[in-house]
Amino acid sequence: MLGRLVRHQMVLAASATLAIISLVVVLMVALTHSLPTVPVGAGPVTAIPVGSDSPGVAVTPNGRHAYASSDNTSVIGDPSISVTATIPVGASPGVVAVTLDGRYAYVSNRDSNNVSVIDASRHTVTATIPVGASPGAVAVTPNGRYAYVPNRDSNNVSVIDTRSNTVIATIAVGASPQMVAMISDGRHAYVPNRGSRTVSVIDAVRNTVIATIPVGAGPGGVAVTPDCRQAYVPNQNSNNISVIDTLRNIVIATVPVGTGPGGVAVTSDCRQAYVANQNSNNISVIDTLRNVVIATVPVGTGPGGVAVTPDGHHAYVVNQNSSSVSVIDTLRNAVTSTIAVGTSPSGVAVISDGRHAYVANQNSSNVSVIDTRRNSVTATIAVGTTPSGVAVTQDGHRAYVPNQNSNNVTVIESSTG
Repeated sequence: MLGRLVRHQMVLAASATLAIISLVVVLMVALTHSLPTVPVGAGPVTAIPVGSDSPGVAVTPNGRHAYASSDNTSVIGDPSISVTATIPVGASPGVVAVTLDGRYAYVSNRDSNNVSVIDASRHTVTATIPVGASPGAVAVTPNGRYAYVPNRDSNNVSVIDTRSNTVIATIAVGASPQMVAMISDGRHAYVPNRGSRTVSVIDAVRNTVIATIPVGAGPGGVAVTPDCRQAYVPNQNSNNISVIDTLRNIVIATVPVGTGPGGVAVTSDCRQAYVANQNSNNISVIDTLRNVVIATVPVGTGPGGVAVTPDGHHAYVVNQNSSSVSVIDTLRNAVTSTIAVGTSPSGVAVISDGRHAYVANQNSSNVSVIDTRRNSVTATIAVGTTPSGVAVTQDGHRAYVPNQNSNNVTVIESSTG
C-alpha cells in the first residue's frame, strides 16, 4: 500500500495514529528513487490526465512509488501505472477514505451534502448516502465496519454502516467540526470543534459523545501520540497547544507556543512533538513527558506541514511563503539544511524507509522529491494546477484522486504497488 508518509504528522485536519482516517490526505505522483529533474512528457515520465483541481503526496509502503494529485498526474519511471476509470460523484468531492480490504472507497461531497461509495472492483458508485451539511474528511474504523463523517455546517457527525451503506447514527457535536481522528484501537474518535473551542470525544461502540473537552480558540486538528496516551490540539487563535489525556479525557496541560500553530508531528518514541507556528516563522519543540517547550527553532516564512522521519532523527518543515523546506536535527533541535523547492509548498511526506521526502508545491504545480540522505532535490515533477486529496489502498495498487472542480474521482492503478 502506499505507506504513510507522515508518520505522526498532523495537519489540522488530520491526526496521526488515527486508524485509517482517510488519511486522509495528500497529493500524488508515482516515482522511483534517484531520478533527475524531468519535465512531463520527457524521458521515463508518463503523464496521466485526471480531473481539475486536486493537492498532497502519498507514498507506497515499499517506497517504490509516490503519487501526486492534480489536473495531470505525472508518473516517473513506471509505465505500469495508468488511469483505469473516471467516476462521476457529487459536487466538490474532497477527501477519499478507503477500507482496509481495499474493496470500497468513501468520498465526501461538500457541496451536495452526501457521500459517494465506490465499488473498487467495478469502478462504479454503488450508493450515494445523504449526510449533514458540508461534509468533511471521512474516517473509516480499523475494522472497516463504520465510516465517520464530520458535517461542518450542521454541527454533527454522521455514522455510516459500511455493510448497508446507510446512516445509522447522527451524533451532535460542537460548532464547525473540522475532522474526525480515530484512535488506533477504533474505540474512540476525537472531533475538534473550531467554532465552540471544544473537542468532542465519541465512544465508537455506542456512538455517543462521552466527553466534551474545552480547549483553546480555533482548534483545527488533533495529533495523537503513537502510544495513544495523549492527544495534541493546536489552537490557532490562542497560540497554544491543549494536551489531552486520552484515558481520562481531560486537558492536562496548555502549552504556549508561537503564533498561529498549525501542523503537529510527534516522534515515534513519543518523546517530542513539533509544532509549526505559521505566523511567527518558527517551530516549537514540546517535551511530551513534561509538556513544556524545550526549544524554539527559527525556520522559513509561513511554516505549515511537519513530517518526522521514521527513525525520529529529523523533522522536515515546509515553509509556504519562502518556498523552502527546513530540515531539523531532532537531537540538537537545530536547522541543519534549508532546501529550495517550488512555490508555496503546502505539504511534506516522508516515505516509510525514510530515504525520500515528497513536497507538494501548490503555486508552481509540481512536486519536489528530496533525497533525505543528501538533503537535496533530486527530481522536480510537473503536475496539474494547484495540486485536493488522494487515498491509496492498503496494497498500494490503487489510488483515488478527488477532483473538486470536475466532480469526479480518478482511479489510478499500479500493477506493481
